Amino acid sequence: MTDGKNGITYADAGVDIDAGNALVERIKPAARRTNRPGVMAGLGGFGALFDLKAAGYKDPVLVAATDGVGTKLRIAIDTGNVDTIGIDLVAMCVNDLVCQGAEPLFFLDYFATGKLESDQAARIIEGIAEGCIRSNCALIGGETAEMPGMYDAGDFDLAGFSIGAMERGCELPKGVREGDVLLGLASDGVHSNGYSLVRKLVEVSGLGWDADCPWQDGTLGDALLAPTRLYVKQTLAAIRAGGVHGLAHITGGGLTENLPRVLPKGLGVLVDLDSYELPGVFKWLAATGGMAEAELLKTFNSGQGMVLVVDEHESAAITTLLQGEGETVTQLGRVIKGEGVQYLGNLL
Repeated sequence: MTDGKNGITYADAGVDIDAGNALVERIKPAARRTNRPGVMAGLGGFGALFDLKAAGYKDPVLVAATDGVGTKLRIAIDTGNVDTIGIDLVAMCVNDLVCQGAEPLFFLDYFATGKLESDQAARIIEGIAEGCIRSNCALIGGETAEMPGMYDAGDFDLAGFSIGAMERGCELPKGVREGDVLLGLASDGVHSNGYSLVRKLVEVSGLGWDADCPWQDGTLGDALLAPTRLYVKQTLAAIRAGGVHGLAHITGGGLTENLPRVLPKGLGVLVDLDSYELPGVFKWLAATGGMAEAELLKTFNSGQGMVLVVDEHESAAITTLLQGEGETVTQLGRVIKGEGVQYLGNLL
């Protein structure tokens, strides 16, 4: 149908539908690589379908998580290095799911920008697919929103959503008791929390993102973009082996605020800070800002990205299992009577 007019189009308003459609076609192979048992349909529909029975569940309980990457995005945008920020997005969601005892099943993303740059968007979403592959989680849908006037040139935002499942009665934390052992799994850097402070400290230092990194080889920007470590497959293996009573993903709030989230009333934890060496990135951040140790411990993961609370009689076997999965494991301390987190020793 035509009325002979050739007026203003959606593209004139800054939204390129054809570019969006081309992006969907480009990322379909990456999404297909994430397929796992239970996936019923690929990208392109109005909704995504997942069959819990085909995934092996008999009496499942669903667990949901959503998160973002925070101002770490600013570093990715400023450096142009967007290839791994999608891994961060996945990790921030699925690492939370396993803390409930759930296996992540599928993931959806929301990508919003002022003007769609297809290559940039594809690199971001391919990073999301890589995070899904590493956690055996299917990328089954998402939304790409081009919103001129809402974001400055080159800027974008990300949000992620994941659904996991567990058999009824297998939820965590469960059975945490006095004497349980804390096993810390090493982080791969700052992960995705505290980056407003990180960016402030970099500003204080006078360094640029392309400056030599003060604590390792490469540039400062690349070092600070090291993606959040995925703890899914290894912690699920430990849970299935038995003896795991709880898990804490060490995100915003650090050890100080995340460990109490898995403790029943009347119990606390004693953490030995002399049990491991503080990674160089945190030493540099603390020195640059003259940070107190307490501030470091409640802002950053301080080198421990995930903590398992395990039966003291199973701790050696679980440590061996996790080391076999490639984890650096530290016996951080124990569950004690009391409240909150008590620290022994010093990190700084």
